[in-house]
Amino acid sequence: MAKKILVVDDEPHLVKLLQARLEKNGYSVIVASDGQEALDKTYQENPDLIILDIMLPIIDGYHVCQTLRSDDKYKAIPIIMLTGRTLAQDIKMGMDLGAVSYVQKPFKPNVLLGIIQGLIKK
Repeated sequence: MAKKILVVDDEPHLVKLLQARLEKNGYSVIVASDGQEALDKTYQENPDLIILDIMLPIIDGYHVCQTLRSDDKYKAIPIIMLTGRTLAQDIKMGMDLGAVSYVQKPFKPNVLLGIIQGLIKK
């Protein structure tokens, strides 16, 4: 069975790009466009990995990460922050809240895919 990846971003074109690339590589993709939807989809689908933007409507990515890390059922899901926030303090905050990797936009899809493959096996 394919590993499930939740892609959370409010940029539809980026979500479509990621979804196509991940599905081409054998992953099952779930999408969310805001922080609340990200939490809801996580609770419903229990993904194997989450790709999470920080600047999201309703609930930001930092809060989503913190919420999942404080829940025993979901705290082990690897979270990759994928964001345009590039300041050192943004990176530190993301990692301190429990992200396992921090990828800055614009990004190289092959680099992101390599990170994902290192975190979850198909």
